[in-house]
Amino acid sequence: MYRLTAEQKNRVRALLGEMTLDEKIGQMNQESVSIVGGFDVPFEELIEMMTDGRITQEEFEKIMSTAQQDYHEDDIRAGLVGSLMVQDPRKCNELQKIAVEESRLGIPLMFGLDVIHGYRTVYPIAIAEAGAFDPDLFTRTARMAAKESRTQGVNWHFAPMLDVARDARWGRVSEGPGEDPYLVSQFAKTKIKGLQGDMSSTENYVAACLKHYVAYGACESGRDYNTVSMAPSMLHNSYLPPFKAAVEAGAATVMASFNDLNGVPCTVNPYTLRHILKESWKFPGFVVSDANAIRECVNHGIAATEPDAGTQAANAGMDVDMGTQIYKKHLKAAVESGEVPMSVIDEAAERILSVKMWLGLFDRPYVPEEAMDRYEVLPEEHRALAREAAEKAIVLLKNEGDILPLKKSQKISLVGQLAASREEIIGAWAMSWRESDCVSIKEGLERAGAELKYFPCCGPETEINRDDVEAACQYGDVIVAVVGETDAMSGEAASRADITLPGRQRELLGKLLASGKPVVACLMNGRPLALKWEAEHVPAILECWHLGVEMGPAVANVLLGGKNPEGRLASSFPAVTGMCPIYYNHMNTGRPGGRSKFTSRFMDAGFEPLYPFGYGLSYTSFTYSDLTVEDAGDELRAAVRVTNTGGREGVETVQLYMQDVTASIVRPVKELRGFTKVKLAPGETKSVTLTLKKADMGFYNDAGEYVTESGLFRIHAGGSSRDCLTAEVTVNF
Repeated sequence: MYRLTAEQKNRVRALLGEMTLDEKIGQMNQESVSIVGGFDVPFEELIEMMTDGRITQEEFEKIMSTAQQDYHEDDIRAGLVGSLMVQDPRKCNELQKIAVEESRLGIPLMFGLDVIHGYRTVYPIAIAEAGAFDPDLFTRTARMAAKESRTQGVNWHFAPMLDVARDARWGRVSEGPGEDPYLVSQFAKTKIKGLQGDMSSTENYVAACLKHYVAYGACESGRDYNTVSMAPSMLHNSYLPPFKAAVEAGAATVMASFNDLNGVPCTVNPYTLRHILKESWKFPGFVVSDANAIRECVNHGIAATEPDAGTQAANAGMDVDMGTQIYKKHLKAAVESGEVPMSVIDEAAERILSVKMWLGLFDRPYVPEEAMDRYEVLPEEHRALAREAAEKAIVLLKNEGDILPLKKSQKISLVGQLAASREEIIGAWAMSWRESDCVSIKEGLERAGAELKYFPCCGPETEINRDDVEAACQYGDVIVAVVGETDAMSGEAASRADITLPGRQRELLGKLLASGKPVVACLMNGRPLALKWEAEHVPAILECWHLGVEMGPAVANVLLGGKNPEGRLASSFPAVTGMCPIYYNHMNTGRPGGRSKFTSRFMDAGFEPLYPFGYGLSYTSFTYSDLTVEDAGDELRAAVRVTNTGGREGVETVQLYMQDVTASIVRPVKELRGFTKVKLAPGETKSVTLTLKKADMGFYNDAGEYVTESGLFRIHAGGSSRDCLTAEVTVNF
């Protein structure tokens, strides 16, 4: 974990004593590779022109063919750059050589990148992987990503993304581990362990960066970059815990979020950055802004000018400016005028140098030549891990009539343009993969020996080919329809006001169902979808998400029964879009949702999610019995018997929830407080015990104070947040 030896600390302080003000500010300046020449408008505007359709992709590429890349070599030489975003190991070494051998003090660069769910070997998007409920898996996939990226010069991951997200309209829900603070916190701790834990060699670890700090996942109406307003108790109980858990696990860096929080952008927020993170939590690493975020404080209206924004950000505790050059251009004048104390600059520079020292960059700044091509071909052990993660992430939502698993003797009509796509299986925010490494669902089924014919029919953005539909209905004994979103329909800047199946895919399903053949819907998507119609009409539904390079073999293995599905939902699915935001751990009201009209519900949609947090079926079945709760002093011990009542071996995720029935502020109806996975043979019963520390049964009040209050608690154990046994216990603290 991130921790310096006494010798390393002394080296950092000695170096700090030699640095000029310009060189200290240079460490606080992160540059992106600039695109220069060949066009008459700023590069940012050129991107907007392509995005909003004023120029085509082809026109953009033609313009870019005359452009050049500026890596800021002169500024590196002058000690005015602390970090860059580059992923070419030879270019990294070239730039590092300038920093180490040609700058006055020889301070190495850091190279950062958004490595959200894999580097060369892409594994499932976070909302899918979290549904595996497997902390060991989370660690292993992060460790794999760290090893791969470090051989390419990338020693700083802008990950893990720890935004608790409860509104499926928000595109970036795909990048995070879901709606529950406890599960996200477990994800956080284990990802830090995977990214930073193996320090046996500098080739095995990177600096993690926790993002987006904080409450970005609560953006109003699910619209990206939007405002956030919430009570302090909500902030401390629901949105801060994953970041606190990751800081306690030893995370090296943090990225502030774009949004304002109660009127103050997180980029310039002294309460979140300095008071909570650095003073209360004693976070020893450094904080980086999100891209362009300091400049955007002028748009927010909290800063009058860019220099004003830079001054506010530095004083609030923002150590690194990502991409605006505001620190580089204006921070020295702010120090000389007294607006920014010199102590702020010294603290930031020391934090940055310390992370570089911990990464081993002062002693081993270069990527070894022999390591650069290590992952040109993906190792089978990496592919196997990606396949394991993909299989564990798949969630069986419905299986009426036991249509699944399919038999290899059945003829399969495979339908949907997504089924044959390699590039669409990757998901949002994956930057270093190759299409040749990706295995589509069609290829996965073919490799598994399934008897199938493929009919594109339609996709999320295309019309229905009626001839394809007719042929598909005639050929197969069963129809497998791969429907959902393209990867561009989720992720950053991909909020959707309507989260039903896009395009004409629902109409396609209706035409397939009209054939009378069994239909299986395989969903490929980056967010929970509103599936009321599909749940009512389609007999079998498999949530497959965007699963990475091994998606095809994973989906095929589940469809054909080689793998019994064990994935669970890390986020609730609404019946209709208008139910958003919807999440299981909501507060109670004076009129809790019910069948009566005068309760907290929608007249036309009810009040419960279609598929709740923690939900997931199996090809076997499980029952729970005999829940008991024992007060064991400092902890409660909940024991429950779980029986496999079906005909094949399966894995059940046993979940423990609690409710503080009466408290000084209203508490959630349920809160996840533990989980474990148990493998059971047909007919087998096991007693499962989960412990709950009493110290973890408290909450933060609106003064930001953590309190425990004696009283009645309900303890729930079961297979999802909705399907639980319940026991009551009075707890005295």
